[in-house]
Amino acid sequence: MTATHPTTAPRSLLHAWLVALATVVRDKGVLLLLIGAPVLYGFFYPWFYADEVLTRVPVAVVDMDRTSLSRQITRFADADPRIEVRMVTGSEREAQEALWRGDIEGYALIPAHLKRNVVRGESAVVSIEANGAYALLNKAVQYGFAEAVGTVSAGVEIRKLQASGQSAQQARASRAPVQLQMVALFNPTEGYGSFVVPAVALLILQQTLLMGAAMLTGTWVESGQHRASATTWLGRLLALCTLGWASGLFYFGWIFVLHDYPRGGNPLGALALLACYIPAVAALGALLGLWVGNRERALQVLLWTTLPIAFVAGFSWPVEALPEPLQWLRWLLPSTSGVPASLRLNQLGAPLSAALPYLCSLVALGAVCTVAVLVKAGPARATLPLPAAH
Repeated sequence: MTATHPTTAPRSLLHAWLVALATVVRDKGVLLLLIGAPVLYGFFYPWFYADEVLTRVPVAVVDMDRTSLSRQITRFADADPRIEVRMVTGSEREAQEALWRGDIEGYALIPAHLKRNVVRGESAVVSIEANGAYALLNKAVQYGFAEAVGTVSAGVEIRKLQASGQSAQQARASRAPVQLQMVALFNPTEGYGSFVVPAVALLILQQTLLMGAAMLTGTWVESGQHRASATTWLGRLLALCTLGWASGLFYFGWIFVLHDYPRGGNPLGALALLACYIPAVAALGALLGLWVGNRERALQVLLWTTLPIAFVAGFSWPVEALPEPLQWLRWLLPSTSGVPASLRLNQLGAPLSAALPYLCSLVALGAVCTVAVLVKAGPARATLPLPAAH
């Protein structure tokens, strides 16, 4: 009779945790992914969005009217903080060529006889052409010119009402009987960085931990150390979670404060999110490492997944616009539940009950992946050879 013994004897959870942490420290590649990458991303990724809102986008004005009204529109456009008038010309072709060269990002076309049509009470249209290849630039150009033209138009209407006998106050009230006040909740500056970085932070935590866990597990598979007791594997997962929790606290507790992003709406809820999110990611990474079975291949498989995962997470592209199979398959990723839960708890200040379905999804995913790891990497059982035939 022969027996195949497990390569790792059962140990205490604390000992397995310490051994796994020591392994991470000795492995420079895994250490860079689990500690170095989150720190570097935390400093450099928000840096690109430091200005938050685009201002002084270069534009042109094609003035075919050449009247006091068209010059007033040009002055108001140049005074708008979103845009900066770099060129005033009477040729649309010249403005188009400047747009093609990249000298400007859009232009307003003031047609001939604009003032005459306004005085006669006829409709007048100012066309705005912007570079639609860049959504943020296009938005700044459209909004900047719209505000300038709208302000001038309001002034014209008020002067007409005053000419009919109304006072200035009555004219303003007649022109806009219902006032509109717009308030951007949870992102008062309406900055792009405040919108994208809190969501991407969850993806950074996920991808660095996934790759680090898969890479470390691949190393254990290559050396035969993946066959271990449940206690040893729970200690290993706890070590990965410890580093993941530290990275999560680094983002929630310092990076968001450093860059003054909306935060702290429900700090206890944010901690509960990390408690559910990180174990799900760590268990999924270990399971992927066991499945791939190779250190380098695990990294190669996961490197290209970041951008597709960002698209199916639901913050950069509407979920309803995804193909229906992807709408279901995306729930196999922790970020699908983690991103909306984080935005609700950390930015919006929602109660824990508002994010409870997402937290339950993370707990279920983490439990399934943990059980799968324990089953797939459990100690090899003793085998009894069949008796030889006589």
